[in-house]
Amino acid sequence: MRKIAAFICVVLLLAIAGCDEKKTEENNMAYQQVTAEEAQEIMETEDDYVIVDVRTEEEYESGHIPDAICIPNEEIGDTEPEELPDKEQLILVYCRSGNRSKQAAGKLAALGYTSVVEFGGIQDWSGEIEE
Repeated sequence: MRKIAAFICVVLLLAIAGCDEKKTEENNMAYQQVTAEEAQEIMETEDDYVIVDVRTEEEYESGHIPDAICIPNEEIGDTEPEELPDKEQLILVYCRSGNRSKQAAGKLAALGYTSVVEFGGIQDWSGEIEE
């Protein structure tokens, strides 16, 4: 009886560990997170990237990072946004505080975009902002 109980415990532990590992693998494949400062360095050193502001149009118009395009988080769904035709292009995503940008980055990764970098919110941005 002890051997059966021990066997059941081992199987349960392996099942639980397997669930955590799968969840971790999915999160690692999703997107990369960096700080606003690191994103600024990427913008200074890379050439082929797009900056995506996932706030509302009104928020975007009140001030945004230069050259950013507005694709509100709520509009990212089951189909690829027209504004992002290249699934391998580096996409830098931000919002106001970092919540919507994480959601949007996850959705873009789920759509098959392979180089998604989320860098939080414009409130942490120390660079230029244009209206």
